[in-house]
Amino acid sequence: MSYGSVNTTEDAAKGSSVIVRSSQVGDDGVQSRNVTPPVSERANSTISLEDGQYRTVWRKLKGFYERNIGLFFVFMAQVFASLMTMATRLLETGFEIKFHALQIIFVRMLATAVLGSLYMWYKKVPDFPLGRRDVRGLLVLRGLAGFTGLFCSYYSLSYLNISDATVISFLVPTMTAFICFIALREPFTVREAMAGLVAFAGVVFIARPTFLFPRHEVVQPKDDVTRLFVADQPKGIVPPVPATSSERALAVVLAVIGTFGAAAAYSTIRVIGNRAHSLVSVNYFAILATVGSFFVIIVHPDLHFETPQNALQWGLLVAIGVAGFLLQFLLTEGLQREKAGRATNLIYTQMVFALVLERMVWGTTPPVESLFGSTLIIGSAVWVSLQKNKSGAEQKAVAINEEQSLLRAGAPTEDLEN
Repeated sequence: MSYGSVNTTEDAAKGSSVIVRSSQVGDDGVQSRNVTPPVSERANSTISLEDGQYRTVWRKLKGFYERNIGLFFVFMAQVFASLMTMATRLLETGFEIKFHALQIIFVRMLATAVLGSLYMWYKKVPDFPLGRRDVRGLLVLRGLAGFTGLFCSYYSLSYLNISDATVISFLVPTMTAFICFIALREPFTVREAMAGLVAFAGVVFIARPTFLFPRHEVVQPKDDVTRLFVADQPKGIVPPVPATSSERALAVVLAVIGTFGAAAAYSTIRVIGNRAHSLVSVNYFAILATVGSFFVIIVHPDLHFETPQNALQWGLLVAIGVAGFLLQFLLTEGLQREKAGRATNLIYTQMVFALVLERMVWGTTPPVESLFGSTLIIGSAVWVSLQKNKSGAEQKAVAINEEQSLLRAGAPTEDLEN
């Protein structure tokens, strides 16, 4: 019938359409699609890829920040310490009207006390301002010891270069260990004792007493051409400060006494532990030093407050006050965030800053004897630090002991109680 032929034709047509459609099917039997996604999908894919890369970079930067922010704080503390030492020596020796060490202490510690009190009031530090009742006596002892050490260190700057005064302060860790051995019965190893002897030998090279280092007269060359080849021609912003052998020896003795006072203060802090916030301890130090220096200047007949004569002297006094507070704040924050080993070793960068500033401001460099003594002191301090880090790693698995509790002493009280 004609119907059958018609059906066949329709089936053929359908078959041809199937064949046409089947030509769009791939070898794997799946119908092929347009490989180019819509514009919106491509834009979203690009944005998500860029967002993922941004988050990866941000995580890396955040991790680097968290790992090293404590080191950065300690590093900046050493910068401010060197600048403060330079400003102190300039006020004591660089002008016709010289400022006494006690007046400089008064200015620095008054600024530290005011700024520290405002900061603790704003942050609502626990037990501000007097601290817990059971440690107030220790806090007073810490303040008096710190004041004594600071006065001796500042007074020695009248006759010592800032590099020599700085390197003598590196005796503090050895002195602290010795005081803790005497007063607290903490271990004091033979290696620490040997390092202490080496460090004090370095102090002798810095002091250069005349009975060990006789002074020889240096013949100055008359020829200007020959004078050009003389290495130690001071060419600084201000002329170098001359000091006799006896004045230098006295300054070194006072600097060593200053390290003893600082070590006594740090030993007291170890006894206080986490019973007082670190800034409360700093505030005791600042207030007692402010009151003590003011009282001595008022009572002593030969001492009085000097008024700055120009903008430079005012600027140096302000710089000492601000730098003193930033030194205490940054060092406290840095030591709370960083491991003791890395932070302690970074403190020795202050010697580099002292050498650079001494050369720029006074145009002088330490003699060979001072450099050799500095090497002995810094080398012994670093060696003791490495020995302590090694022994600490070996005893890491030991249960909670006194050392672990003391390591927590630098953390704020509010963090420890939570």
